[in-house]
Amino acid sequence: MSAHQYDEGHTVAGWTGVGIATVGTSVLGLGVCRVSGALIAVGLVITAAAALVTWALHLTGWGKPPGRRPREQWGMRVRDTGARQGHPGCVGCRMAGRGGPRTRAVEARPAATAEPASMESVG
Repeated sequence: MSAHQYDEGHTVAGWTGVGIATVGTSVLGLGVCRVSGALIAVGLVITAAAALVTWALHLTGWGKPPGRRPREQWGMRVRDTGARQGHPGCVGCRMAGRGGPRTRAVEARPAATAEPASMESVG
């Protein structure tokens, strides 16, 4: 029996983003303590990069869709095969043009031909 009974969303995208964001906010905090505009700017850039890296990893399948996943997909090393089509209700996928309502081109269908009435049915 597993120690985790719930899908906690541990993913490569999530952990990578948290790691980069931790470095960014640390540099930002150091810049505030030292009253250094350059360090504050670098910290903000690193923190913004964390969001972009997390988003890119999510779009390549290393994140997770919103909501609960099936138990066999709970592992951190399980790649999401549905990421290319986009996740319904996912803001990141919609920002990338995926997972939203898609409009489909209506195929031109030939008009249905009505069969002529047979002479036997006419009375």
